[in-house]
Amino acid sequence: MFADEVGRPIEAGNLIRRSFHPLLKRASLPRIRFHDLRHTAATLMLGRGLHPKEVAKMLGRSQIAVTLDLYSHVTPTMHCEATAALDAVLRG
Repeated sequence: MFADEVGRPIEAGNLIRRSFHPLLKRASLPRIRFHDLRHTAATLMLGRGLHPKEVAKMLGRSQIAVTLDLYSHVTPTMHCEATAALDAVLRG
């Protein structure tokens, strides 16, 4: 929970309208949903090789399977790394 200037909980709509969307605009980024940040973070962490259990824990999930089903899209980097690992195993 985050507080506003006078200590009250920030309302989600205000956070999006007053902070998040203006921040995206200043950074010349496309308008996205706030929740997309979670998806991006999870995909990036998994893509960098962080253990799925740790990613799940950071996202507040108790099941690794849910995290992998929702967030582990095969990126070109992940695909190349998987191919290289399989090649190394097969070559001994």
